[in-house]
Amino acid sequence: MRLRALGRVLRPSARGPELRRLALWSLVEALPAVLSGLLVARAIDDGFLAGDTLTGVAWLGLLALSVVIGGWATRQTYLSLADVVEPLRDELVVRTVHGSLRRSTATGAVADTAGVARLTQQVEIAREAYASVLLVVQGFLVTAVGALVGLVILLPVALVFVVPPLVVGLALFALALPGMAARQRSSILADERIAETAGIVAAGMRDVAACGAEEHAADMVGAHIDAQARATRELARFTALRTVAVGIGGLVPMLLILAAGQWLHARGASPGAILGALTYVVQGVHPALQKLVRGLGNTGLWLFVALGRIVEATEAPGAGITEGPERSAGAEPDGHEVVLREVSFGYPGAFERVIVDLDLVIGEGDHVAVVGPSGAGKSTLAGLISGLLEPERGAVLLGGVPAAGLDRRIAGRHRALIPQEAYVFAGTLRENLAYLAPDAPDAAIEDAVERLGARTLLERLGGLDAVLEPQALSAGERQLLTLVRSYLSEARLVILDEAACHLDPAAEARVERAFAARAGTLVVIAHRISSALRARRVLVLDGREALVGAHEELLARSALYRDLVGYWGGAPPTRDAEAGAETPAADRAERLPARPRAATPSRKRSHGRQRRRPRRRARFE
Repeated sequence: MRLRALGRVLRPSARGPELRRLALWSLVEALPAVLSGLLVARAIDDGFLAGDTLTGVAWLGLLALSVVIGGWATRQTYLSLADVVEPLRDELVVRTVHGSLRRSTATGAVADTAGVARLTQQVEIAREAYASVLLVVQGFLVTAVGALVGLVILLPVALVFVVPPLVVGLALFALALPGMAARQRSSILADERIAETAGIVAAGMRDVAACGAEEHAADMVGAHIDAQARATRELARFTALRTVAVGIGGLVPMLLILAAGQWLHARGASPGAILGALTYVVQGVHPALQKLVRGLGNTGLWLFVALGRIVEATEAPGAGITEGPERSAGAEPDGHEVVLREVSFGYPGAFERVIVDLDLVIGEGDHVAVVGPSGAGKSTLAGLISGLLEPERGAVLLGGVPAAGLDRRIAGRHRALIPQEAYVFAGTLRENLAYLAPDAPDAAIEDAVERLGARTLLERLGGLDAVLEPQALSAGERQLLTLVRSYLSEARLVILDEAACHLDPAAEARVERAFAARAGTLVVIAHRISSALRARRVLVLDGREALVGAHEELLARSALYRDLVGYWGGAPPTRDAEAGAETPAADRAERLPARPRAATPSRKRSHGRQRRRPRRRARFE
């Protein structure tokens, strides 16, 4: 399973044109390895032994020329190597970021920045190790195979003294590799545990000192240090096997050729041919095998272990998170109506589900505000509607298609989720605003800027061609830019998950009115209760049940909603002019009787009703 996963990771780098170019330059690079023994033999037999020094020097001059040509080819090989390695790095970076986001979404926790940093370090290690391994393997094939080809041409009988020891040496090294990889992996895991445990101890140092737990904290870190030391010592023991493998494969052939020199000469081998055969072994086979064993035994193990760690961290299945199932990957939603049918969802390790048996329909053109105390499931609902989360039970449909199974490109054309943390990248202001609509004309960008109230910010930054420095922007400015970006997209379903919480109330109201007036459907995870006054319908989540309806009806029927709007008695207030007209009776709050419990502890309800749980004290936002 791991080898198949590693194959999927390495696949982006195995592109035909780049590999063919690398192989072509490798053939040219092999020229000195193929010619070295032949040219040495000619220099000895036809030159120096024949008393013709100039001829011998001439043959050696050809050898020097072949080395120059091989060196030039080596330079081209290095230049071609980047085209093979960089796609792998890009793939690993994407895997690392997506894996972190998937784990955070699945668990509902903040992204583990320390874990991401460790994985990023593994990515850089894998990138450098992959380049080194490619060079080592390519160098071995070029040099060793080139030497064997030259030996076939010069003195075929000498292969009997070279090939068997070389095969034995390679086999011995191959048998040692799994054990070396296991020890290397243990060493890396222990190093990560050292960093993780040390970080935990450092963060709680005050409590450690207060409780007198210094010895226990030292033991926690020390245990991982000892584990890493053991793994490092065991790994060092394998160095002896590597040395033996190199000796058998590289030095034994040289000794055998020297010992059989008289036997070879008696069968017609000239002194130059024997010296040429030794040249192939000493300058070709032995150094190539030595570099292969050293390279794979060091950087090769780092590559294998680093890729394994990245695969484990990024392909580990997360409960409640979808990878984009194939069942609807190519399906196109018919419109942007959202339907939730008996949806339940809970985070791994949580005692209770966040959402239980929720039925909800958000029609095209609707404007819904979702309110409730912290932990009631508002952002979870946004994740389910947008398809980032997959329900444990029930179905979430966007235009009749499962939202969690949509291909990312298709989903991006139909829905946009704007979270609280806004992302602005280094580039021009135009590139940031038109990221989701790269063909948008300047007039459309200017119109969106005007409608969302970003004109002052645009002018202060220096216009559409100004280069942004994300760290120089405030949180509210970054939010405003991402809101304009989403406004320009073609998505008709827009979900604002506290996407304007860093804006002042007037700016937030302008943003929500702009999105509500835009053709499509708007779902607002409310940060301020004023968002509910502007919405056509309000969905109240309190961690026990859900209730959906108009503002006035919820004031009359929901004590929690009255608490949220600060209303404690008297006739329910009407909406202000900004909030909109009175909601029709058909859209008013609906509370149906709970279904009696059957064999399971859950109860169903319609249009926003969840099963009851023990009442918890609400923490208002």
